[in-house]
Amino acid sequence: MSSKYREMKLRRKELMAQMEPNSIALLASAPPRMRNGDAEYPYRQNSDFYYLTGFTEEHAFLALIPGRKQGETVLFCQEKDKLKELWTGILMGPDAACAELGIDDAFPISDIDDILPGLIEGRDRVYYSMGKDDHFDNQVMDWVKVIRNKAKMGAHPPGEFMVLDPLLHELRLFKSAGEIKLMETAAKISAQGHKRAMSCCKPGIKEYEMEAELLYAFARNGSRAPAYNSIVAAGDNACILHYNTNNAEVKEGDLILIDAGCEYEYYASDITRTFPATGKFTSEQKAIYQLVLDAQNAAIDAVAPGASWDAPHNASVKVITRGLVKLGLLKGKASELIKAEAYRDFYMHRVGHWIGMDVHDVGDYKIDDHWRLLEPGMVTTIEPGIYISPDNKKVEKRWRGIGVRIEDDVLVTKQGNRILSKGIPKTVEEIESFMSSAVH
Repeated sequence: MSSKYREMKLRRKELMAQMEPNSIALLASAPPRMRNGDAEYPYRQNSDFYYLTGFTEEHAFLALIPGRKQGETVLFCQEKDKLKELWTGILMGPDAACAELGIDDAFPISDIDDILPGLIEGRDRVYYSMGKDDHFDNQVMDWVKVIRNKAKMGAHPPGEFMVLDPLLHELRLFKSAGEIKLMETAAKISAQGHKRAMSCCKPGIKEYEMEAELLYAFARNGSRAPAYNSIVAAGDNACILHYNTNNAEVKEGDLILIDAGCEYEYYASDITRTFPATGKFTSEQKAIYQLVLDAQNAAIDAVAPGASWDAPHNASVKVITRGLVKLGLLKGKASELIKAEAYRDFYMHRVGHWIGMDVHDVGDYKIDDHWRLLEPGMVTTIEPGIYISPDNKKVEKRWRGIGVRIEDDVLVTKQGNRILSKGIPKTVEEIESFMSSAVH
């Protein structure tokens, strides 16, 4: 068994240690998704399922049964089938799953209705992700009904159903050394993409041409997919937070905002850079860009063990509000403007989110209605931005249509923090120097 699967076995042990006595946890693989007609989207395993198994095939099911003498981890998966494998690829099969994944027991998925009620029977509690998938919910209830129908014959149906997510997602929130290494690789690949897109940018190019450079670098370096829909936004489009039409032509004087990251071995990166199409910032663009960069630096400095989750956001708000006052885009006393949230006309989102296997990763931000404290092993994005709508009549015309966001992935360490997404020009000087040396 490889070190990867050994780590996943430890995760299963850790999760089962936190479950109530005499319980069972149930997880289903991600269903295949149809794109259109009879064409499917590329299959991607459910993150929770992969986190605990490393198993990448569809039509699979996992049961965790703490204390079961015959084995605590039971996997149901597709059987080996030469004809099916001829069409859709090699299947691992139950026997190999036990050997390779470190699973205690494995059965064909076709036998699940015969076997699983017997595994649930006698357990007081069932853990699963309720309310996310109607088919899965109904499946679990069907198995429970089988046991209830035998209650008169002495069968013991479970009496309590608990949401698995809080236990499992708290585990996922803290990244191991192996996970951090994968996230660093994802960020490194993404950096290659950002630099390719930046170096080919010039007036007249289409946004999708820059997106093509990103995707080339991702695939060329071992990533099979972006972690999310890439945003390549020129000019006014940069003021649309989740713009991904990516078909406009870049014009002289535009700022380009690229928010893109690849997924590598199931781990995401999430990086944003903003740069001038001509390679040189105008004075207004430079002022806004520097303000966002100062806010990002302040927010990153606030990432440290023991700090409140809210501390980086508050640091960014303070810098941005003061800067907007200084530039004349907001009027009044900074402290009062912050209290009134006047900055939200320009900076309408929070400074970051958890990142891991999902780009907006799992894990609570608050505990008992209080922002949680940062701890080593957590990874968050830090992505302040300023977006001055082209329709904003409250500001002078020279400021309108400027959209700037700068984003990096930041690990909380014992000493403070470490930026995982390095190697992409970020200061005004670095960007202008990089773009002036790029060969178009």
